[in-house]
Amino acid sequence: MSVPSTIERQRRFFQTGATRDVAFRARQLQTLQRALKEHEAALLAAIYEDFRKSSFDTQTTELALVHQELREAQLELPRWAKAQRVPTNWINLPGKSYVIPEPLGTSLIIGAWNYPYQLSLLPVVSALAAGNTVILKPSELPAQTGKALAELVATHFDPACFTVVEGGAEQAQQLLEHRFDKVFFTGSAEVGKLVYQAAAKHLTPVTLELGGKSPAIVARDCDLRVTARRLMWAKYLNAGQTCVAPDYLLVDAAVESALLQACRDEICSAKYSFENGNYVQIINDRHFDRLAALIDHDKVYFGGHCDRPTRYIEPTILTDVGVEHPSMQEEIFGPLLPVVRYTDVDAALAVIRERPRPLACYVFSNDRRLQERVVREVPFGGGAINDAMMHLSNSRLPFGGVGQSGFGSYHGEAGFRTFSHYKSVLKKSVWPDPSLRYSPHTETKLRWVKKLLRAD
Repeated sequence: MSVPSTIERQRRFFQTGATRDVAFRARQLQTLQRALKEHEAALLAAIYEDFRKSSFDTQTTELALVHQELREAQLELPRWAKAQRVPTNWINLPGKSYVIPEPLGTSLIIGAWNYPYQLSLLPVVSALAAGNTVILKPSELPAQTGKALAELVATHFDPACFTVVEGGAEQAQQLLEHRFDKVFFTGSAEVGKLVYQAAAKHLTPVTLELGGKSPAIVARDCDLRVTARRLMWAKYLNAGQTCVAPDYLLVDAAVESALLQACRDEICSAKYSFENGNYVQIINDRHFDRLAALIDHDKVYFGGHCDRPTRYIEPTILTDVGVEHPSMQEEIFGPLLPVVRYTDVDAALAVIRERPRPLACYVFSNDRRLQERVVREVPFGGGAINDAMMHLSNSRLPFGGVGQSGFGSYHGEAGFRTFSHYKSVLKKSVWPDPSLRYSPHTETKLRWVKKLLRAD
């Protein structure tokens, strides 16, 4: 079926009002939950073929998060979708005021390649829960996972409600030529700008989940062992191909040497490899070459080995890195970790503030004043204190960026809100009908209006 006819079919289905029924939405979520279980073996095989990603990592970083969202959405959907009473001001008494969440309509979700199941299906859960129809365009880079998703959806869903459109940039551009009621994009800032421009032609609301250079501040009073363990896990999970992975470290000079040794020990202990099931390939040759070019062998403290035929890049730490170093000029999105030494925390915070606002920020310190200062003074999408990346596992924390790292948020109720319009309604009785607002206008009426408005 062509793109225009697919969109029109979904638009006509939405206009029937079927998706407004909360029970219908719950059934779609239940269907997706069953489909994921039925197709689990195929999903695991597909992502292994694309990334050599293990079953353990796929379950924990992809499918488990989707199942968590599905369970929460089914449990909370009646509350989320319920009309909400709000206070009515004096001038509208007697009357009632309420807000009704309603679906936006036909939505386009463009997924990302680095977590092809999680980053495609989490917004789908939000969109279906909110009562929208969904066209999902997964990334074409992990080709097998895209096919697996398309087969799953085609087998279990009416394409008038939820369908997958496969293809590359050309297919995405073709989709964006048409009007949608909501566009949700996860990916790079460069492509995000193009999506935003295309949606603007139709005044379509957009959520952009982008990226950026997410910093981690390591203070002298941190727990070095736990800090190294959590940072190395967060950095090298998925071979660093994670939008909220620590992109660079700002380390107090007093503990730099000890931290580096602890990080080296942790990498050696973890034994990152395809065979051990805790490491993945770089997505393609183009990204491999870009990352390999960023490895300054004069700065390598640990790692640095690359193997192009298998698209393997060893977990790598770069030291004595200044803010002008090439690795500090762009989001790395791979297993390279620059370490920037600081002696003054004011200067360290300035390094972050002088750059575009990051998607995530982490601080490792037991000093409550420093913790509060980072949260208060540094703009970022979301983050953690004494941990990294784990904030996204709490669906009650809205996940999203700010500025160059994106706008809008999702996960849990925040996702439901992202795909909903909150319609405001005032209901009044026909009696009484005071003449206060009608002509003729008098000074006495004006005094009463001012008094009533100020009473609010």
